[in-house]
Amino acid sequence: MNIEQLIKMANQIGEFFFAYPDAEQAKLDIVSHIKRFWALSMRKQIVEYVTEEQGTALQPLVVDAIKENVAVLA
Repeated sequence: MNIEQLIKMANQIGEFFFAYPDAEQAKLDIVSHIKRFWALSMRKQIVEYVTEEQGTALQPLVVDAIKENVAVLA
């Protein structure tokens, strides 16, 4: 899948969980959602994007969630 589509999807997930009052729980739920519903190849692409490009087009909450939970997404 192209990275632009993955970015769009990740940001949509982030928008949903952004409303959570607990940011730490929101980050865990973002990662949990990605882990459950994305193929391994998609997860590897988004982790690579965050690692190499600093996730510039992603919402900060999504970037933090991915950076803090790389091992979970592998």
